[in-house]
Amino acid sequence: MGQAAADPLSVGAATVSDMAARTKTTKDRPSYRCTECGWQTAKWLGRCAECQAWGTVEEYGAPAVRTTAPGRVTTSALPIGQVDGRQATARSTGVPELDRVLGGGLVPGAVVLLAGEPGVGKSTLLLDVAAKAADDEHRTLYVTGEESASQVRLRADRIGAIDDHLYLAAETDLAAVLGHLDAVRPSLLILDSVQTIASPEIDGAPGGMAQVREVAGALIRASKERGMSTLLVGHVTKDGAIAGPRLLEHLVDVVLSFEGDRHARLRLVRGVKNRYGATDEVGCFELHDEGIVGLADPSGLFLTRRAEAVPGTCLTVTLEGRRPLVAEVQALTVDSQIPSPRRTTSGLETSRVSMMLAVLEQRGRISALGKRDIYSATVGGVKLSEPAADLAIALALASAASDTPLPKNLVAIGEVGLAGEVRRVTGVQRRLSEAHRLGFTHALVPGDPGKVPAGMKVQEVADIGDALRVLPRSRRREAPREAEERR
Repeated sequence: MGQAAADPLSVGAATVSDMAARTKTTKDRPSYRCTECGWQTAKWLGRCAECQAWGTVEEYGAPAVRTTAPGRVTTSALPIGQVDGRQATARSTGVPELDRVLGGGLVPGAVVLLAGEPGVGKSTLLLDVAAKAADDEHRTLYVTGEESASQVRLRADRIGAIDDHLYLAAETDLAAVLGHLDAVRPSLLILDSVQTIASPEIDGAPGGMAQVREVAGALIRASKERGMSTLLVGHVTKDGAIAGPRLLEHLVDVVLSFEGDRHARLRLVRGVKNRYGATDEVGCFELHDEGIVGLADPSGLFLTRRAEAVPGTCLTVTLEGRRPLVAEVQALTVDSQIPSPRRTTSGLETSRVSMMLAVLEQRGRISALGKRDIYSATVGGVKLSEPAADLAIALALASAASDTPLPKNLVAIGEVGLAGEVRRVTGVQRRLSEAHRLGFTHALVPGDPGKVPAGMKVQEVADIGDALRVLPRSRRREAPREAEERR
């Protein structure tokens, strides 16, 4: 007798059980998520397809679906006109240049992220701020995770940042930092740096994405609850971007970038993000042996005062945020000894200098530049990247090629196109006012400059040919090699 047929009920139960198991396995199957932007995918990838970041896709379990029931509100909603705005009144840091960038000072409960390259002067600036912001009613807590307390004390003695209301602690544990907040109850917390602090509750080394996110989140919550201003120091990558997850820049209220060449004295603090003010302000500082000081009038760093004009130099006025700065462009051309002439720049964009060389040769009819070594630079470590410096670069190159100095007290402002035209730029009136304040009497500008300062001679130029007429024609010369080739 054959084997008995299977019970249909048992077969159906087994099928339902298998389907449930498969469904459960599918729900519990791990997925992958980008730690930078939150993009999700079903399989691991080395590069996020959303934000294009490498090595940020990590595995995580499928979250359970939950619903949140309405809860009890902590504070009632009010019409916006009845909200007290006095609690967000800014308090001065004691450093006017930093107050300029912050929009008046530090707001209670605000979290500021200051990022910059190693050795640029972040710790020196913040230690000076910590001492000047401390007084009888406002304590300052400076937490260092990179140096010992004695090292910071030596720097404080050197720059004169000693105050009885400035407290110093060397910690790398987040719980200890929060404990110091309970003990000191400061009005200002400075943490140097956020990448060196770690939480024992989170896996990973200090400076990792999870640790930076946890540390920043805990300090932001503490700042908002206590009404305490917080300054966080952040590291940067080799590309100049702020290290750590991009979420950090979204969480904080203000993001500042500290820039400067370590071989120059000038330092610039730029506002990248500011919930309490504009982001087009720039603070200028000078770093020296005794510390760092603000520069209310930094144009003197970028100028070379001479008794007589020198060929190959031209002055321009650049805008750093809202601040106009007079800068000097220098150029030097020499006969090349190699088949491929050198093109060396310092403080200028190589691509824009190359464009000005092409415009001068094609539109300005200056053929002495093609086979000569050309060196161009700025004075004082300033970097000129805006198109408004094009006209000054072109005139400096033409002056060097013809060995003819430009007239004294001349500034050149304007963008130069590939067709040789001189285009308008923003803030011409502010630039001219700054040049007039420093004693310059003659300016080359694009058409329709607006109101001109009294006593200043302004010449409107339409193209590069009009601008080159300021060079004495009798002294223009072509390279002998080029003239011989045309014969």
